Amino acid sequence: MKKICAIDLFCGAGGLTHGLIKSGVDVVAGFDIEASCKHAYEHNNKGAVFYNEDVQNLKGYDLGKLYPSGCIRLLAGCAPCQPFSTYSQGRDVKNDKKWPLLYAFSSLIDEMLPELVTMENVPDVTRHEVYHDFVSSLEEKGYKVWAKKIYCPDYGMPQGRSRHVLIASKIGEIKFIKPTRLPRNYKTVRDTIGRLPKLEAGQKDEKDSLHVAAGLSLLNMKRIRTSRPGGTWHDWPEDLKAECHRKSSGRGYVSVYARMSWDEPSPTITTQSYGYGNGRFGHPQQHRAISLREAAMLQTFPKSYQFVKPSEKVYFSSIGKMIGNAVPVALGKAIGKSLLKSISSS
Repeated sequence: MKKICAIDLFCGAGGLTHGLIKSGVDVVAGFDIEASCKHAYEHNNKGAVFYNEDVQNLKGYDLGKLYPSGCIRLLAGCAPCQPFSTYSQGRDVKNDKKWPLLYAFSSLIDEMLPELVTMENVPDVTRHEVYHDFVSSLEEKGYKVWAKKIYCPDYGMPQGRSRHVLIASKIGEIKFIKPTRLPRNYKTVRDTIGRLPKLEAGQKDEKDSLHVAAGLSLLNMKRIRTSRPGGTWHDWPEDLKAECHRKSSGRGYVSVYARMSWDEPSPTITTQSYGYGNGRFGHPQQHRAISLREAAMLQTFPKSYQFVKPSEKVYFSSIGKMIGNAVPVALGKAIGKSLLKSISSS
């Protein structure tokens, strides 16, 4: 069977690339506009070269030259999800600079006609015309398309995240592999981060600079001490509740200032999951928000995954962005396995 060789557009720190490599796919290159992702991408994904370029400026002819001869070409493009997210619905997304990125991806497919294509995004992407134009363009060019919402815990991710995944093939019929886990054996927060060294708020593990927890104000320390795993701020005494939560408009927002549960998958890991007040990101037991390392591991990055050089300072915002924007590694691996299985049966 021929080898699958991939180019990863919008590659970020390499979540999808790492998963594809673990599945047996060769990844030759990744493209992203965030130069800060270069070290993480190349250090952890040997053989894959990072290109700090805007996908909208790329040409299919130039990309085609990066593939080794004789391989089955995969073009992966997990465009930034912000324009399609429910969090964006209050914005004028038609004018969002990220809105045309899926069209740019589609244009590159038109120019290159790779044998395989994959795209991953938030489930709400299917509500937008650009997505349906993308699918129609693939079908018009003879691709067989499989596209559905994937619940990540079904594929070994300790995170209650749902993503829309599309895989397409010019070689033959294609479909996603069956779930690898049932609800009774979903991977949990405890399974994933339960053995990491204990931390106080504002403390860093001396052996791992990424295992670092943000500090807490005196008020938030009182709040988290009152919080129970899986609970909400409704459990707090009145004097600890935020002013916005006292209003009727704020009473439904219960998944902030909350702890995760040990024996369930975590909530969706976002770019600000290191902040206690940004979601259900309180550690199940320790009085702090989860560390950057814990967030990365819940995104199924290996514990050893390096996001910055050892000599570089760790900044919560920049590394939190790399982690939260990444395709979970385990999802990337499931995508790779699905592609490999499909071509082997064609």
